[in-house]
Amino acid sequence: MKSFVQKFKHLNTYKVLGLMSGTSEDGVDLCFANFRIENGKWFYEILEADTLSYSQDELSIIHWAYAGKGTNIQKFDLDYGKVLHSKISQFIEKHTIAPDFICSHGHTIFHQPENGITVQIGNGQFLANELGIPVMADFRSFDVSLGGQGAPLVPIGDELLFSNYDACLNLGGFSNISMNRDGERIAFDISPANLPMNLLVQSETDKHYDKNGDLARTGKVNHDLLNRLNGIEFYQQDPPKSLGQEWLQKEFMPLVPKDLSLNDQLATIIHHIQYQIFKVFDKYNIKNCLVTGGGAKNHYLMEFLTKSGNTEIIIPDDNTVDFKEALVFAFLGILKVRGEVNTLKSVTGASRDSSGGKVFLPG
Repeated sequence: MKSFVQKFKHLNTYKVLGLMSGTSEDGVDLCFANFRIENGKWFYEILEADTLSYSQDELSIIHWAYAGKGTNIQKFDLDYGKVLHSKISQFIEKHTIAPDFICSHGHTIFHQPENGITVQIGNGQFLANELGIPVMADFRSFDVSLGGQGAPLVPIGDELLFSNYDACLNLGGFSNISMNRDGERIAFDISPANLPMNLLVQSETDKHYDKNGDLARTGKVNHDLLNRLNGIEFYQQDPPKSLGQEWLQKEFMPLVPKDLSLNDQLATIIHHIQYQIFKVFDKYNIKNCLVTGGGAKNHYLMEFLTKSGNTEIIIPDDNTVDFKEALVFAFLGILKVRGEVNTLKSVTGASRDSSGGKVFLPG
């Protein structure tokens, strides 16, 4: 471990592979990027990036892990580690790359920070052994042990890589925002985003998601449902705060009437997402906002965000839209190996800033 840290601690450039698997469950995002630091400022270049979709068998591992309620956790951890090993091997062979190290988010199956619990599967030691490359993983648990939410983690990347924007909004399974206010980074989850819509589409069609928001566009807003969604208690809470699968299944999905047409369900949820985001824009007087994540490709939602309100919406290049979170997880590993803060107490509510993540060296 000591020799690993000594090798990488004081470099000015790094080539790192970052992995992200989020609540949307559309696959594993892999981002191989070059990072460099000059005069205390960080720069990045995405060299190669892919999303490798899950097979049905691979998805079943995640779903069984969700349903397991803590049983057989080690088996799921290893089984999903094998899934990641397959994806990483495909990516490395396809692009002929040699990462300095790999930084893996894993896949969150439990997130209950109020109970001191957050679990990401994807066995880091197995990956390091099989790939022969150092792996960093388990980026959330240390912050939770310090009383934090263990999320979001991307804001340190927003602060150091994307500071030229007033705010950064990610539209993944959930929507979350990051901004600097009075010299301090704050961030929090705003609302569900892609996840509930994907679940509804998958339950009623053979599609995985509502491409471009085309189904939602033809639906009608159900104002009774919209009012009930906007009245959820979470939206009255002050940050730091975060959302997870458990909250969605308990608090959000039961409010959506099963006898409402799919298109009307989707249209109403789109309006709900837009309403909650605009509340945040107005509260914090956000002038411009970088928008990334799969939701940035939902044309119907983006029309609402760009044509209404006083905030300039900036959608970057496709690689940044699709792979910003994987990019930042690679960056988290660099900060970890340099012994620098990669998790902010101002964001998570922890007792102090910290440098999260565990290093696994090939055995």
